[in-house]
Amino acid sequence: MAKALFFDRDGTLIVDKHYLSDPAGVELLPGVVDGLIRARDLGYRLFLFSNQSGVGRGYYSLDDALRVNARMEELIGLPAPLFDGVCMATETPDQPAVYRKPSPRFIQEMIARHSLNPRECIMVGDRETDVEAGLAAGIGVAAIANGKLDRAAWGRFAFPGLAIYDDFASFAATLT
Repeated sequence: MAKALFFDRDGTLIVDKHYLSDPAGVELLPGVVDGLIRARDLGYRLFLFSNQSGVGRGYYSLDDALRVNARMEELIGLPAPLFDGVCMATETPDQPAVYRKPSPRFIQEMIARHSLNPRECIMVGDRETDVEAGLAAGIGVAAIANGKLDRAAWGRFAFPGLAIYDDFASFAATLT
């Protein structure tokens, strides 16, 4: 069985610009490229799992969100496909959640489809819903404390098994 990393996008891989719809606005966070190279070199399969309620709210289209993803992948510069699976959950918070985090559905589907070992999978994100999705799927969880929530704020949640990192590079350095 394979091991995998599930990444939130905004605030984890790229700067969170709140409803980003223009690919020209994509900025990688420090350490992302080297971290993804390390993960791939260690045999991790990579998945992108992002709530995109701006689509559901009509602020921008799913095509806009996918163009942002394409620009992010272009800036990362690793051979395509970078991700083995991508979920852009377009539900708004007031709609029934099918894929919107904290729903674990996408993670569970990818574990089954790609024969992943849940004990060797980690959900990485910058918001509590990222962690909740990982825990609900029965995989490891890691928080990036680089913006929305600092270490003190993460500590107040008391999520079981949560590892907290100051940035993406410090998370990637711990991968084995």
